[in-house]
Amino acid sequence: MMVPCLQGWYVTTTMWTRSFVLISAGVVGMTLVWAQGQTPVPAQQTTGQAPVPAAGPAPVQPVGQPPVQGQEQGPASDVPSRAARLGLVTGNVTLQPGSIEDWIPAPQNRPLTTGDRLWTDTGGRAEVNVGSMVFRLNSRTNFTIINLDDRVAQVQVSSGTMNVRVRKIGDDESVEIDTPQAALSILRPGDYRVDVNEQGDTSFVTVRGGEIEATAGQAFPIHPREQVRIAAAEGGAPTFDRREAQPADQFDNFCMDRDRNEDLSQSARYVSRDIPGYSDLDAAGRWQNTPQYGPVWTPTAVPVGWAPYHTGHWAWIAPWGWTWVDDMPWGYAPFHYGRWVYIGGAWAWVPGPVPQPGVVVVRPVYAPALVAWVGGPSFGVAIGIGGGAAVGWFPLGPREVFVPSYGYSPAYIERVNVSNTVIVNRTVFTNANVTNVTYMNRGVTGAVVAVPSATMISGRPVAGAAVVVRPQMMTGVQVSAAAGVAPERGAVVGGRAASNFAPPPNVMARSVVTRNPPPPPPVAFEHQQSAIAANGGRPLNQQAMTQIRASAPPPANQPTYRPVPGGNPPVNRTFTPQNTPPQTPVNPRVTPRAQPNPAIRPNVPAARPTPPPAPVNRPTPPPRNQQKQTTKPKPRINEKEKEK
Repeated sequence: MMVPCLQGWYVTTTMWTRSFVLISAGVVGMTLVWAQGQTPVPAQQTTGQAPVPAAGPAPVQPVGQPPVQGQEQGPASDVPSRAARLGLVTGNVTLQPGSIEDWIPAPQNRPLTTGDRLWTDTGGRAEVNVGSMVFRLNSRTNFTIINLDDRVAQVQVSSGTMNVRVRKIGDDESVEIDTPQAALSILRPGDYRVDVNEQGDTSFVTVRGGEIEATAGQAFPIHPREQVRIAAAEGGAPTFDRREAQPADQFDNFCMDRDRNEDLSQSARYVSRDIPGYSDLDAAGRWQNTPQYGPVWTPTAVPVGWAPYHTGHWAWIAPWGWTWVDDMPWGYAPFHYGRWVYIGGAWAWVPGPVPQPGVVVVRPVYAPALVAWVGGPSFGVAIGIGGGAAVGWFPLGPREVFVPSYGYSPAYIERVNVSNTVIVNRTVFTNANVTNVTYMNRGVTGAVVAVPSATMISGRPVAGAAVVVRPQMMTGVQVSAAAGVAPERGAVVGGRAASNFAPPPNVMARSVVTRNPPPPPPVAFEHQQSAIAANGGRPLNQQAMTQIRASAPPPANQPTYRPVPGGNPPVNRTFTPQNTPPQTPVNPRVTPRAQPNPAIRPNVPAARPTPPPAPVNRPTPPPRNQQKQTTKPKPRINEKEKEK
C-alpha cells in the first residue's frame, strides 16, 4: 500500500513487516525494514565539525579527512534550507553584512541571510528573492532581514518603499514586515506595498490582492484593494485610516513588468519556482531533453572554454561558510541548486526534481556551492602556483553526493541532495564521505580550477588568479569536503572596499515593531575569526556561536526592536466576508498582469481569476417630483366605433 507522507515522500508498507520505501520524483530510495513490534534504530548523527569547547581552541582538521566528529547534531541545529538572493541591482545599492559594520557596493547574486541590511540610494532599486516570494525596493529604502529560516521570513522597512509579491505561503509559514508603526503579517498570496516616510512617523500599507493583518497593540485587517495609513510617533499609539487603494505609479508598473516576466517564464517548466532566479535562465541559454538526465539547460552567452564556478568570487557567509557568488546575471540558480555535467561538448545544468501532477517533491534546499574541494600544501607546487598553498575545486555531477563542511543531521544531508539531484542509493547518506568516489567532472578538461589561497581568503575575483588544472595533474590529489582555509575580513565583504552610500544615522537607529521575536544579533566577524581558523576553516556550529556571543559585543549600529504591546497574538488566517475569492484580485485601475499559461507551467498554481468588470457609469435619475411629465398619445378611434 502506498500512502502520502510528509515532505513529499511516499511510504510503501507491507502486512508482515514494516518496509518503508522513500520515493521522490519517481526514484526509489533506501528501504528500512524491521519486524512488527520492534523499534527502528535511528541513524547515527553526523556532524560536519566539532563544537568549540568552552576553553581552548577546537582541533584543526587536516584537509582531505572526514569531518571532525563531536556532539550529535539534530535537525533543530541544521542550517536554514533557504537563503535570499540579491537579484536585480540598479543604481547605488549598498549592503551591510550582518557581522560587519561597513557598507559595501551590493553584488548581484549575493546570498543574503539573517542580519543583512540593504540601502538603495537616490535612483537605486533592488530585488530580493526568497523562494517564490520577491521583495522589490524603490529608491532610498532601508531594508533589513531580521530573521530567515525554514518557516519565518521576517524583514524590516524603516524608510522608503517596498513591493512584495507572494506566490504561495504554507500554513506553518510566517511572512512578516516590520515598520516603525506596526508589524504586518501577510496572510495570503497576493501583491502588497509598504511605504514609510522619511520622518518615520507614518506608514502606508496597500493591498492589491491578498490580506494583511497589522498589529500594534491591536490586530487590524487590511483587505484587497485597500490602503491603510498608520500614523504614530516612535513608541506612541498608532491611528489607522482606511481608504481605497491608490492608482499605480511608475514603481508599481516596474514591479508588474518584473512579475509578468516570471509568470511567462519558460524555465518554470523545468525548474521549481521555489528556486530564486529561474526566470533569468530564459534569455541566457536553451533547454533540451537528454536521455541520460532529462531536461538540461546550456548557457549560450559564455566565452570559449567557460566552465562552472570560474567567473566570480568566494565569500564567507555564515552559517554556511564558503559561498560562491557568480558574476553572470543568471548565475544564482545553477550554482546553488542542481548539478553540472559536460555533455555534447558543452557544460549543461541539470536541475533537481520539479513537482508534477501526482508527484510531490521536497522543497529545494539551498547549498552554498555544489563543488568538491582539492588542495593541500603540495598542491600549489604540483600545479605551478608558487608562493604558498593553493585551493582547487570542481562542480559535482548528477547523482553525486554533496557533503557539507558545516554540521548537519542525517535528515539535512538527505534533503539537500535529493532536492537537487537524483540519488538512487540512499545508503550513501549513512556514512557520507568524499574519498574513494569516482567523480565524473574531475577528469573533464577545464573543470578543475585552482587559485592561491590568498586570493580566496581575501574574497578577490577568481578569474584573475585562476589556474586550470589539467586532468593528468589530478593524479594522487585527494578530494575534500572543505576548502581547508580560513577567511579574512575581505572574504566577508567579497573583496569590496567600503562605500560612502549608507542610510542616514537616524534611519539606521529607528526602531520597528515586531510580532515574531527577533533572533539574537549576529556575532561580529572579528570575534569569530580565530575560532574559524582553529576549526580548520569550517563554519562554527550554533553551540560555538552561542559561546562567543555571550562574551563578545555585537557589531555597532544594530537595529532596535519593540515587541507588540500585549504579547504576540495568534495570526488570524480565517477568511472574512471582505476577502472572499478571488484570492488575489487585481487593482481595476491598472493594467492586469498577463495571465500565465498552465499548459507550459505545470508546477504553478492556478492562474489568477479574471477581475470582475468595472461597473457602468450610469447617471443618477433626478427625484420623481423633478422628472419631466410626459403625456402619452391617445389611441386612435375608428370612425365606426365613434358613431357607436
